[in-house]
Amino acid sequence: MGFGQGLSGLNAAAQDLDVIGNNIANSGTVGFKSGSATFADVYANSRVGLGVQVSGINQDFSIGSVTGTGNQFDIAIDGANGLFRLQDPSGQVLYSRNGQFHADKDNYIVNAQGQRLTGYPAGGSATDLQPIKVPVGNISPTATSTTTTQANLDANAAVIDPAITPFNPAVSGSYTHVLPITVYDSLGNQHQLTQYFAKRAPTAGPPAQSQWDVYYRLDGATITSPAGATKMLFDDSGRLTSAPPVVNLSIAAPGGAGSPAAALAIAVDYTGTTQFGGAFAANFTPNGYASGEYASMSIGADGSIVASYTNGQTQSLGSLALANFNNLQGLQPVGGNAWIETSASGQAILGRPGSNGLASIKGQSVEGSNVDMSKELVKMIIAQRTYQANAQTIKTQDQIMQTLITGL
Repeated sequence: MGFGQGLSGLNAAAQDLDVIGNNIANSGTVGFKSGSATFADVYANSRVGLGVQVSGINQDFSIGSVTGTGNQFDIAIDGANGLFRLQDPSGQVLYSRNGQFHADKDNYIVNAQGQRLTGYPAGGSATDLQPIKVPVGNISPTATSTTTTQANLDANAAVIDPAITPFNPAVSGSYTHVLPITVYDSLGNQHQLTQYFAKRAPTAGPPAQSQWDVYYRLDGATITSPAGATKMLFDDSGRLTSAPPVVNLSIAAPGGAGSPAAALAIAVDYTGTTQFGGAFAANFTPNGYASGEYASMSIGADGSIVASYTNGQTQSLGSLALANFNNLQGLQPVGGNAWIETSASGQAILGRPGSNGLASIKGQSVEGSNVDMSKELVKMIIAQRTYQANAQTIKTQDQIMQTLITGL
C-alpha cells in the first residue's frame, strides 16, 4: 500500500509544481492572478491514509502593481474588487482584470482576443449595458446665444459729441473703446461681433449720470436689432444704473446669401460693467463653438468615459461597468486572462467604479501580475523537496519488497 501513498504524493507535488510554473510563466502577464494548489488527505475504511489529492486551485485576486502606459484606451482597476465585463462576438459574457484595450475596425473598444468592453451609455439606465464604442465624425457646432461683457470704461476719457463726430466704425475718433468678440452661427462658422463704446456728455439730472453709447457690428456690417445705439448710464460711484443690463441682439443670415445658417440671437450681459478712472479693460465669455473632430478619449476614476474634440469641447460617452461576485473562487478560468460565471460564483454584481463597494479606475494604466516571484521560488523549493521525499518513500517500499522476496 505504501506505493499508492507515495505515488499520490508524487502526483500532488507535480501538480503543485505545475501551478507554480504557471505563476512564474505569467509573472509578466497583465491582469494575471496567481494560483495556489490546495491539498486534502484520502481515507477509506482504515486508520491509515491512502495518500493525498489536489482538492482545488485557488486564485489570489489581490491587486497587482498599477503602472502608467500613456495609451488612451488602457485601463487599470485600482483596487481588489471589480472585473471588466467583456462580450465576445457570439454574445458570451466574460470577465477579466486585463485592461489592455484598443479600438477595432468597427470602433469598438476591444482586447487582444476581440472581446468588447461593455458599459452604461450616456443617459442610459443601470441595466442598459452595451459595448463601448469610440465616436466617429465631428461634434455638432453650437451657435452663440449669450456672452458676458464685464468691462471698465475709462471715466477720464474725452466726451465725443455725435453732432460733431457721428459714429463711424472706420473713424477711430468717433468712438472711445472697441471690443471684438468671436461668435459662431448654427453651422459653426466663425464671425466677429464688435462692440464700440462712445462716451457722451453726462445727463442733465438730477442727479447727473455719465452716459455711453454702444454700437454693434457683425463682420463689419450693421445688425438687424438694435439698429441704433444702446445707452449705458453710470452713477457718481461708477456703477451701471441703466436697466436692464442685458442687450438682446438679432442678426439675420449671419453667413450671407451663400450660407443657410440660422439667424443669430445673442444676449449680451453687461452685469458688473463699471466706469472708473482707469484704463479700459474687458473680460468676456461667449458660449458657442465650431464643429470639431474626435481627438482622444479619457476615463475618470468613477469610470466616466469622455471624448475630447479638436475644438476644445468634450462629450460624455457613458460609464464603464465593473462586476464583482460573492464567490470569486467559483469563477471558471477560460484562458486569455478571462473567467466566466458559474453557479458556484453566483451572479455578477454590476455597478459603476467607486460605487457598490467596487474599486475605482485609473486611465492610461494597466494592472500588472500579482505574482510574487520570490515567494514562488521558495514554494518551488518546498514542492521539489516534497517530490523527492515521496520518491524516497517509494524507493524505501521497493527495498522492503526486495528484502521480503529475497528472504523467501
